[in-house]
Amino acid sequence: MKLKRRKIKYAAVFFVCWFAFLVLLVDGILGFQTLVDSLGSYALVETTLLLLVILPTLAVYRLTSEKQNTHNITR
Repeated sequence: MKLKRRKIKYAAVFFVCWFAFLVLLVDGILGFQTLVDSLGSYALVETTLLLLVILPTLAVYRLTSEKQNTHNITR
């Protein structure tokens, strides 16, 4: 699989923004311990949070279109 710079850039920007939002939401507003208490498992909360960051980032990478170079230079 060939990685494209533009796609990686968009996915990285999305990752940073989404990760910052989840950190603010979980640590600041909801409280991590509250989530652990309500779901009952530290591992379940950690896995869920990781998937909430990784899966949308992969989706952004996959759905970002890459511009095709249509200029052919012939000599």
